[in-house]
Amino acid sequence: MPDEKGVSSSYSWKHDPLFWVYNVLLFLPIVLVFVFYNYYSFDFFVYAGWFLLVFSVFLILLAGSEFRKKGGAPKGKNIVNTTVLVDSGIYAIIRHPQSSGFI
Repeated sequence: MPDEKGVSSSYSWKHDPLFWVYNVLLFLPIVLVFVFYNYYSFDFFVYAGWFLLVFSVFLILLAGSEFRKKGGAPKGKNIVNTTVLVDSGIYAIIRHPQSSGFI
């Protein structure tokens, strides 16, 4: 087993260039959406995209409320600390509604 005293804890994400490159590449598509919004006048795709965005936010919020109601998390704790398997509501239709919403 390696000695824990030998482990260096001097790493800082503030000085990691890959972290900053990742963040720029992560937010670049979001900025480009507003720069080139409906550049080719494809109205159907614009409306379909907005519909999918609203639907996915609805899925995420519905899953969170189902966790709060039936997840069995102790009072004052986050919904991450659920103790009961939730299989009703939106979870009866989609097994992972939050993941589906984020995708």
